[in-house]
Amino acid sequence: MKVTGFISLWTLVSLPCGRLANPAEHEDVVKHAIKLHRGKGAVITQRKQWVLESCRKLSGLLRQKNVVLNKLKNAIRAVEKDVGLSDEEKLFQVHTFEIFQKELNESENSVFQAIHGLQRALQGDYKDVVNMKESSRQRLEALREAAIKEEMEYVELLAAEKHQVEALKNMQHQNKSLSMLDEILEDVRKAADRLEEEIEEHAFDDNKSVRGVNFEAVLRVEEDEANSKRNASKREVEDDLGLSMLIDSQNNQYILTKPRDSTIPRADHHFIKDIVTIGMLSLPCGWLCTTIGLPTMFGYIICGVLLGPSGLNSIKSIVQVETLGEFGVFFTLFLVGLEFSPERLRKVWKISLQGPCYMTVLMIAFGLLWGHLLQIRPTQSVFISTCLSLSSTPLVSRFLAGSVRGDKEGDIDYSSVLLGMLVMQDVQLGLFIAVMPTLIQAGVSTHSSIFKEILRILILIGQILFSLAAVFLVCLVTKTYLIGPYYRKLHAESKGNKEILILGITAFIFLMLTITELLDVSMELGCFLAGALISSQGHMVTEEIMSCIEPIRDFLAIIFFASIGLHVFPTFVIYELTVLLFLTLSVVIMKFVLAVLVLSLILPKTSQYIKWIVSAGLAQVSEFSFVLGSRARRAGIISREVYLLILSVTTLSLLLAPALWRAAIMKCVPRPERRSST
Repeated sequence: MKVTGFISLWTLVSLPCGRLANPAEHEDVVKHAIKLHRGKGAVITQRKQWVLESCRKLSGLLRQKNVVLNKLKNAIRAVEKDVGLSDEEKLFQVHTFEIFQKELNESENSVFQAIHGLQRALQGDYKDVVNMKESSRQRLEALREAAIKEEMEYVELLAAEKHQVEALKNMQHQNKSLSMLDEILEDVRKAADRLEEEIEEHAFDDNKSVRGVNFEAVLRVEEDEANSKRNASKREVEDDLGLSMLIDSQNNQYILTKPRDSTIPRADHHFIKDIVTIGMLSLPCGWLCTTIGLPTMFGYIICGVLLGPSGLNSIKSIVQVETLGEFGVFFTLFLVGLEFSPERLRKVWKISLQGPCYMTVLMIAFGLLWGHLLQIRPTQSVFISTCLSLSSTPLVSRFLAGSVRGDKEGDIDYSSVLLGMLVMQDVQLGLFIAVMPTLIQAGVSTHSSIFKEILRILILIGQILFSLAAVFLVCLVTKTYLIGPYYRKLHAESKGNKEILILGITAFIFLMLTITELLDVSMELGCFLAGALISSQGHMVTEEIMSCIEPIRDFLAIIFFASIGLHVFPTFVIYELTVLLFLTLSVVIMKFVLAVLVLSLILPKTSQYIKWIVSAGLAQVSEFSFVLGSRARRAGIISREVYLLILSVTTLSLLLAPALWRAAIMKCVPRPERRSST
C-alpha cells in the first residue's frame, strides 16, 4: 500500500510538470511506473505462495506430532500391561516415552512463542527505548524458561540412561551366577544408591518456583590448564565434581558451596591458593614496615593492595578471604576484653557511654549542616556522618598492646577510657545496622510519612535498648553462676592437653557472639564481653588464655588487614589525591577537635591530661565503614562516587593514625611509660 500510494502521489505531482517536460521523458516515466507496479505484484504473488507453503508445512508437522503423541500414549499403555517386563524396565521405557512427549510439546510451544515475539517486535516502535527494553526483557525471560526446561529434560535423559544401565546390569546378574565378592559389591552398590537418594536435597527443583527466585544466564569457566590433552581426564573429573567457576551477566563470580554428591570430599583450591599467597607476601611487607617504623598491620594492608583488584588481581575468593578475616576481628576484640576487666569498665562506664553518644550527635549535626549547604539529601548526610564517627577498635587495640595504667592514685588511665568508648561505638554500630532499613525507606518516603519514620526509628532504638538490657542480664547470670565452674572444668580437663582449653574458650566466644547476634546487637560486642567475663576469674587465668589465643589472633588478623587492602584503590587515590587529602585531614581534625571538646566536659579535672591521647586514638575512621558503605551503595543511599570517597578517606585516615598517636604519646606520656605504650 505504501508503494502504490507513493506511485499515485508521484504521478499526480508529475502531471503538471509533464506539461513542461518533453513527451519522450514523460513516456519513460510512465513506463517505469508500470514496471514498478508489475514488479510489486510479482513480489506479492511470491509472498502469498511462500506463506501458503509454510502454513501447509506447519500444519502437516502439527498433525504428524499429534499422530506421534497418540502412538506414544498407546506404547506407554502397552508397556504398563506387559507382564514380561520387570518394574525397572517398565520405568525406563515409560520415562523415555514421556521425555519424548515433552520434547514434542516444547518444540511446538517454541514455534508459537517465536511467532508471538515477531508480532510483538513488529508492533513496537524502534524509537521507543523503553518499549524495546521491555521486549528484550520478555525475550530474555522466555529464553531463560526454555533453557531451564531443556536443562531439566537433559537431567531426565541422564536419569533414564542410568535406569537403562541398571536394568542391563540386573539382566546380566540374573543370567549368570555371582561370586560371594560380586554379591557383596552389588549390595554395597544398592546401599550407596539409596544413600545418594537420601542425602540429595533437590535444591534446584525445590527453589525454582520460590517467590523472588530469578533465572540468570551464567558462564561456566573451567580451571586454566596449560596442556589440554594432558589434563583432559582431570577436567572431566572436575566437571563431574562441579569445581568450576560461574560468572553471571553482572560479572559476579560464584564457586561451589554445597555439592550434589556429599559423599566425595572437595576443597576450594582457589581459596587455598589465596590464603597461601597472602601468608607468604605478608612476611616481607610486614618486615618492611617494621624496618621503617610503621606498625606491621600496614604491611598486611599493602599485601592486600598488591594482590587485590588494583594490583596483581590474583585473589579469586575475595568473599571467602574477607569472611575468614572477620574471625581476626572476633579474636582481637576477645583479647581486648580479656585485658579490659569489669572493674576498669565500671570505673569509666559513664565516660564510655556519654562520650561516643555526644560525638555521634555532633558529627550528625555537622553533617546535616554541610549537607544543607551542599544540597545533599538528609539520609545521605546522616549515613556519611555516622560512618565517619566510628573509629577502628582493632587498630587502637594494637596501639594499646602492652600499655600501662595511670600511675597516680585515683587517675583514670587513657586505655580504659579509649577502649570503653570504642566498645560503645561497637554498640552504636549494631544500632545503626538495625536502623539502616528504616533509613533506606526514609530516603524514598514523602514528607507526610516523616512522623511515621521518626516513630519507627524510636521503636527500633527501644528494641536495641531492650536487647542491651537482655545482654547485660545474660552477662550477669554467666559471671555469677556459669563462667567459674566452666573454666575450672576446662582447666581440669586440659592438663597436658591445650586443645581442650583452646576449643572451650573458642566455643564460649562463639556462644557469646551468637547470643548478641540473636538479640540484634553486634557480634563484635559479644566477643568483647566474652573476654571481659573470663578476665573476671583473675590475672592467672587471663595470662594462661592469652598465651593460647594470641597466635590464633595474630594469624587471623593478618587475613583481616589484608582483606582491607583488597578494597584500597591506589589509582583512584592518585587521581583525586588533592581532594582526598583535604577531606581526610578535615575528618581527622574534626574528630580530634570534637573528641577534645566532649572529653573536656565529661572527664574529671584530675584526668584532663588524657583527653589528648584519647582524642588522637579516636581521630580515624573505622574499617567497618567498608561494610556499611557497601550496604548503603546496594540500597541506593549513596552513589558509587561517594562510596569510593568513603573507602579512600577511611584508608588514608588509618594510615595517618599511627603518626597522630605517636605525637600524642610523645606530648602527654612521660618517657618511662612511652616505651611500653608505643
